[in-house]
Amino acid sequence: MFKKSQAALEFLTTYAWAFLVILIMIGALAYFGILNPSGLLPDRCNFGPEIGCEDFEITVATLDLLLKNNAGEAIVVDSFTLSSESSTAYDCTSKPSTPFTWNTAEILDIPFTGCNGAAIGFVAGTKGKVSIDIDYHFAKSSATYSHQVSGEVFTTVTT
Repeated sequence: MFKKSQAALEFLTTYAWAFLVILIMIGALAYFGILNPSGLLPDRCNFGPEIGCEDFEITVATLDLLLKNNAGEAIVVDSFTLSSESSTAYDCTSKPSTPFTWNTAEILDIPFTGCNGAAIGFVAGTKGKVSIDIDYHFAKSSATYSHQVSGEVFTTVTT
């Protein structure tokens, strides 16, 4: 009878050691950042075909965009709307003043300063994502014929 219980205990002990080794391996992978997929993803800036993203940067307090008008004609930008995946609204105290006319193929530096990146969880050295909606209309028409292009910036937050 004791031999059966010893065999059962040795059987369970073998599985316990294997389980412990697996936990140590998962802990090591997590420690070295292998299990963090956002750290492996490349930086990107995506907008619709109307707006080209030439360069971008997110800091804890700013969002800088270098955008190109690819709409084929002059547009009038009516507003910018910023958001993030956080439950706290992403907002900046200083945005480009709107409306303004943006000529075709013109590249503009569009800075947003005084942003609440720290409040939504942006930390220098980690990845951050900001969604941007641009409302515009063509310069040859009125604001009644409004269009919207959505984009997102996903990059490493700098200081």
